[in-house]
Amino acid sequence: MMKRWRGKTLWVVVLGTLLALWSSAALQAEEKPFLFGLLLVGPFNDRGWSQAHYEAGLSLEKKIPGVKMLYIDKVNPADRPGVTIPQVVDDLVSKGAKFIIANSDDMKDGIREAAARHPDVFFVHVSGDDVLTGKATPNLSNLMGRMEYGKMMAGFVAALTTKKGKIGYLGPLINEETRRLAAATYLGARYAWTQVRKQPADQLAFKVTWIGFWFNIPGVTADPTQVAQNFYNSGYDVIVSGIDTTEALTVAAQKRTEGRQVWAVPYDYKGACDPAPDVCLGVPYYNWGPGYTELLRAAMSGSWKPQWLWLGPDWKDINSEETSSIGFVKGKALSADVSEALDRFIAELASGALNLFAGPLHYQDGSVFVPAGATASDRDIWTMKQLLQGMEGQSSAK
Repeated sequence: MMKRWRGKTLWVVVLGTLLALWSSAALQAEEKPFLFGLLLVGPFNDRGWSQAHYEAGLSLEKKIPGVKMLYIDKVNPADRPGVTIPQVVDDLVSKGAKFIIANSDDMKDGIREAAARHPDVFFVHVSGDDVLTGKATPNLSNLMGRMEYGKMMAGFVAALTTKKGKIGYLGPLINEETRRLAAATYLGARYAWTQVRKQPADQLAFKVTWIGFWFNIPGVTADPTQVAQNFYNSGYDVIVSGIDTTEALTVAAQKRTEGRQVWAVPYDYKGACDPAPDVCLGVPYYNWGPGYTELLRAAMSGSWKPQWLWLGPDWKDINSEETSSIGFVKGKALSADVSEALDRFIAELASGALNLFAGPLHYQDGSVFVPAGATASDRDIWTMKQLLQGMEGQSSAK
């Protein structure tokens, strides 16, 4: 009897052990994270473009159970000479990444090559248009925010604030994206100048100076600090920034300590005003969370398809973290009157009553961009060939 019970006892122990091991293995398999990779063109803490992406990546970890981020920042020729995008992607894939985001237009060719090399990995190229042009592989999508609206707001507050009618635009490199964003800023400024302030359009100076990249690279780009100095020293009293970093704001704060009445509008990141709030009129910023979430959920659920997403503000609440891809934070330096005027301007844009890309609009060389009585299509705006009449600055790097 005793021997028989000992056998049963042993069998129960073995069975229990096997069940425990199976349950542990199943639990571990269930808890294995879904890894996604993020390639940042600049530092993760640049208070600009790259930090906005980095913080959106962190939000995904909190929002979607089982998701974990791997990131590599400073992915650019100056900080990582000789390193290619496919090489960086290979490293992330070897670590288990199944979904990879490349956050710069400059990564277009490399991320396309990497997507072809890793057909079982999902890729998102931010600011590109391979899906639109038919160059994308089935595992590649494009994502961009309709920052044109945010830039219109930036130009609007700049033109209502300037005392001299002189607005400087600190631009990065020259391409279709940067031309259309500079043009949108000008259109917002011109509307405020002519329709709100009732001033002649030809009395508004709007000058674009390009530095040659998204941020300062000593010996390669023009120094954005010096460019900002030149603007303020030649009578421009508001600078709207189109680069990833906050030099315009820093220089404005320095000039303010010298007794100069100057202002700046930074770019990209919700907290960009923080280093110098007293001179900051506000900041148009990207919220990458909604777009990231949509594409990552599609990859994880098996519902993925190549998409070209150009996501705009949620006009019900442009600063909603959950739903709005473009927002505008009002700065401490914004006057109450300009703040109220901005609210009315946003309401007009939201209702569709106002479309600043309505004709007639002409390119710098006098050729027609949008005919009278027409409005620019998304494709027209996306592929702008020049700056607009009324803007001073280069339309091409050639």
